Amino acid sequence: MRQMRILRNVRLGLKTLLLHKLRSILTMLGVVFGVGSVVAMLSVGEGASQAQLEQIRKLGTDNIVIRAEKPAEEQTSGTMRAPMSVYGLLYDDYQRIREIFPAVRRVVPVKHMPREGRLGERSLDLRIVGTTQEWFQLVRRPVIAGRILIERDLTENAKVAVLTEYGARRLLATEAAIGEHLRVAGKALEVIGIVRNESGRGAEVPVPDQNVDAYIPITTAREMFGDINTRRTSGSFERELVELHQIIVQVKDTEQVEAVADGIKAMLQRFHRKNDWAMDVPLELLRQREATKRTFNIVLGSIAGISLIVGGIGIMNIMLASVTERTREIGIRRAIGAKRRQIVGQFLIETVTLSTIGGIVGVILGTLLPFFIENYFKMPTVVTGYSLILSVGVSMVVGVFFGLYPAMRAARLDPIVALRHE
Repeated sequence: MRQMRILRNVRLGLKTLLLHKLRSILTMLGVVFGVGSVVAMLSVGEGASQAQLEQIRKLGTDNIVIRAEKPAEEQTSGTMRAPMSVYGLLYDDYQRIREIFPAVRRVVPVKHMPREGRLGERSLDLRIVGTTQEWFQLVRRPVIAGRILIERDLTENAKVAVLTEYGARRLLATEAAIGEHLRVAGKALEVIGIVRNESGRGAEVPVPDQNVDAYIPITTAREMFGDINTRRTSGSFERELVELHQIIVQVKDTEQVEAVADGIKAMLQRFHRKNDWAMDVPLELLRQREATKRTFNIVLGSIAGISLIVGGIGIMNIMLASVTERTREIGIRRAIGAKRRQIVGQFLIETVTLSTIGGIVGVILGTLLPFFIENYFKMPTVVTGYSLILSVGVSMVVGVFFGLYPAMRAARLDPIVALRHE
């Protein structure tokens, strides 16, 4: 019986709304745009946050990345330069980290050397990366062809190189070119493998690899190029002595990452007189970004929620006008026995119907907008289920909240006064 009464009130509410189609549509527009903006803004914020978080995760939450960094006092400008800049990480730092910290699983030394690579008539400015076989266990990249470095390559100072997909396409053109010899600084390196690269920069820290990398054993790098790099610019040159440009540390347990990072910082501060290194801890960055993401979503949702409030005020305004128009109808219903709660229910059903339909249309609009933004503005967007449920739920709450006062006002009308209303 109660369900039949509710269904009757729903049909009555819909019939009343359909009698004033244009007014109902205009009233719903506030809710439609409010819900649409909530969904669209949250999807844009979620897309940007997830792209940044994914880049940080690719660095490994159990990793610590230490980078050589040229001290500010040595970054001079102009043609007058120091004979040689000496800075950065040391082989001794690499050994100390391996020996001192039992919580460390792997330590990978890295040398960077910009050189031109030539294969036949093709040439490409490469970044030669001297490292160990463990690099590919910390910086995981799919192997497209051939193989990666192995321990024997280091012990034998093998003249071999693993190229990135980008470099291979520019120099080798096909996967069948494994075994070709790449000439770097007048010496030949056999191409033994090709890996897919993840070039670019993360949200906070540089991605370890670049699309022009060529990975060689670090023992071969020291033998072929030494530790001194010479950079030539217009009218001058600069020489730098850097033993290691990067050390990547993998910790056995994620819970110990921050403690190990603090220990390594203390060790480096003790043995380095100059501030010539920097440390990135992806786990700390990930936590910071996740906290920032939550704050960002709250701010975006609050801004977009203002549109819903405006839409709710529009609903209240229309329903107050409707109460005035239907005063005589309310009086008749009260005179024939309708209770106050039935009058309240009738008007609430109308407002909730308006806000719910507006919320559904707004969700459709809100899911189409991110598609448009992603395809035409090339911005990543992610429409999440919680944003859709939240938007529709809030629109229904807005309908109840802003429809309650007009409904109560209608229910409180004196039947005799209402029947006399013209």
